[in-house]
Amino acid sequence: MAAAEAGETYHAGSRAVQDRVGVREFADRVGQIIGQGIKPVAAAFLELQPLLILGAADPATGRVWASPLTGTPGFVRATGPHQISVTGDPRPADPLARALADADDLPVGTIALDPRTRRRMRVDGRLRRTARGLAIEAERVFANCPRYIQRRESYETVADRDPARPRHGTELTTSQAEFIAAADTFFLATVHEHGADASHRGGNPGFVRPTSPRELVWPDYTGNAMFLSLGNLLADPRAGLLFLDWNTGTTLQLTGEARPEFDEHGERRVRFTLTEVIETPAAVPLRWSPPEYSPANPAQGH
Repeated sequence: MAAAEAGETYHAGSRAVQDRVGVREFADRVGQIIGQGIKPVAAAFLELQPLLILGAADPATGRVWASPLTGTPGFVRATGPHQISVTGDPRPADPLARALADADDLPVGTIALDPRTRRRMRVDGRLRRTARGLAIEAERVFANCPRYIQRRESYETVADRDPARPRHGTELTTSQAEFIAAADTFFLATVHEHGADASHRGGNPGFVRPTSPRELVWPDYTGNAMFLSLGNLLADPRAGLLFLDWNTGTTLQLTGEARPEFDEHGERRVRFTLTEVIETPAAVPLRWSPPEYSPANPAQGH
């Protein structure tokens, strides 16, 4: 169901967070950036991207995942004012591969993030299988500010080959915890009654803290005040996380439950409890240049 059809830009979960923080009026103004149409500038941006992150709940298991889709620029493109097409599929071992292969009106959230320009665009909607790949009927389209995006000036594409066999687990290994602790970026998939969403989280290395083999904590930095992701988690704690090694293409996909926490000083954090982790070496064929950290990043992780 589109936001307009739902009658509100925000659902009750987002409203609850906005009211708690005291930004409802500001959120109403910012929410005007959310539209249902794909404007020409947005279409041009999409066609330049080699990477699209897709978030959804697997209908068979109910678990939420964030998955990377890659291709030669142009593999994602607008095919109309309310639709984008994606040529190709996720890798066969991806946890969303089967759901996307059988998709017909599957709620999804997507985010295209360009580290070269520190721009990002989100398209949420309904996905269906087509003869050439995937089509998404857009219900919510909007761009975010560049805050917390690390600049990476360039990338190269290595020869596409089958990655090593994924490693599945129910706890983080020591090396996986170190991978997460060194990350400056991850992607977050969440769901709500009317759909799904994919968003970006960034900060200096250390902003995400593994506190045990089955738990992570990260700060919720000040953003656009819409609280779409936190609002989703307040209503439905299921979440999927994607960590990407920008140098090797290795991915770490986590699924579980995430809950927002608020303290007496007005700071917010999210506590994630792991259900399953999948590590796939060289899953993504893109190799990016070293980061230039965003000047908006807090000096120290929380």
